[in-house]
Amino acid sequence: MAYQTITTIFQRNESELTASEAHGLAAGMLCIENDIEVANWLSELFPNDILLVEEDKAILEGLFEQTRKLLSEHDDSFSFDLFLPNEDGLLKEQLEAIRYWCDGFLFGVGYTRSSSSWPGETGEIMQDIVEFTKLDIEINDEMDENEINEHEVALIQIQEYMRVAVMIIRDQFTAENQQKKH
Repeated sequence: MAYQTITTIFQRNESELTASEAHGLAAGMLCIENDIEVANWLSELFPNDILLVEEDKAILEGLFEQTRKLLSEHDDSFSFDLFLPNEDGLLKEQLEAIRYWCDGFLFGVGYTRSSSSWPGETGEIMQDIVEFTKLDIEINDEMDENEINEHEVALIQIQEYMRVAVMIIRDQFTAENQQKKH
């Protein structure tokens, strides 16, 4: 599912959300409550009762369900990944997308979890994610190649950290939810 396709859906429906922010929102919601309805996510994406054309709705539902599937896999394949622009894009856009993804994720977690008591390492991870929302995305023409490479390496490290962090959060909330059921 192409990042640009989702971006176009938001533009067409006059939403200020980004595709990465929407995916972060879905991932956050699903980490806390894997059986949450896609309709809840859609109502957060388009709160003003915007009627999506069926094709757009189906594409968005597909993204949500694919995210649910990837977050549900417990085979340690780490197939879940953040939904971000193509790596060939501008570094500034990629850094901005990571920041938006983190914003969406935090909102998604907050949507489903109002308590501030976090199981295990989750509280510390959530603090890290808050810090990622403050990323400096200033990339200018005066930067030398070493500085640009440092930013690119940092971007890759943040993406990998987030992939693992999401899985840890998912696992800890899954365990917590199972304990509550017993």
